[in-house]
Amino acid sequence: MLDPQIEKLFISRTVPVSALAGGAYSYRLMKPLEGQPGHDFPLLVYLHGAGERGSDNEAQLRYLPCWLATDDDRKKYPCYLLAPQCRANTHWVETPRALDRSAPRAELGPMMRAVLAAIEDVLLNFPIDKFRLYLTGLSMGGYGSWDLGTRDAERWAAVAPICGGGDELYADRLVNVPVWAWHGDADDVVPVSRSRVMIDAIRAAGGAPRYTELAGVGHDSWTPAYTSGELLDWMFAQRKA
Repeated sequence: MLDPQIEKLFISRTVPVSALAGGAYSYRLMKPLEGQPGHDFPLLVYLHGAGERGSDNEAQLRYLPCWLATDDDRKKYPCYLLAPQCRANTHWVETPRALDRSAPRAELGPMMRAVLAAIEDVLLNFPIDKFRLYLTGLSMGGYGSWDLGTRDAERWAAVAPICGGGDELYADRLVNVPVWAWHGDADDVVPVSRSRVMIDAIRAAGGAPRYTELAGVGHDSWTPAYTSGELLDWMFAQRKA
C-alpha cells in the first residue's frame, strides 16, 4: 500500500487510445512544487517493471516515483514526472524479452502507443521544457526505455535504461543521445549481456554512452541506480542543443 500522501501528489489524467480496449488510458503525473523558479520544467518519463502491471493506476508509483516525491528531491529535481501503467499480461515492448539475442523488431504495441499519447497530453497541457525530456525505466521498463529511445531518439535529452535490453540493430540511433545504462552482473532475470550488447553497439557506431555494471548485484540494480544521486544529477544536467 502506497503512502496516501505520496499518491495524492500524482494527479490522474485520461487520454483516448483507440488501440486499447475501452478506448481510454489513465496515467499519473506529478507536478513540480509550487513556487519553483522558472516557467518551463523538464519532463521525466518513467516506465515501471513487470511487477507493477495492472489497472489500478497506482502500483507504478513504486520505486522512482515514490523516491522523487519527497520535498527535498522535488526541490533538487523540479520536473513533471509521468508514470504510465502497463496493463496486466502485456508489455511495453512487443518483442519477446526472454530472448538473449536480437529479435525482429515488432510494430509499436498498444501499451507504447498509450505512453506516447500520455506524453503528448502532457506536452500540450503543461509548461514543459522540450529541450529537457528524459526517459528511464527498470527491467521491463528498461526494455521499454531502449525501445522508445531508439524509435524516437531525436526527442530525448537523456535515456537511462536500468537492467533492460534492446535491439542492437537500432542502437546507432542513440549515437548523439546521452545514455547511461545500469545493470547488475549477477542479474538472473535479465541477462547482463543485454545491456552490454546495446552499449557496445552504440560505441561501435561512434557514440559515447555511460555504463555502470554493479558487481555482485542481482536484478535490483534500480535501487542503487536511482538512489545514488549520480544518475539523477547527470540526467537533470542534460539538455538538447
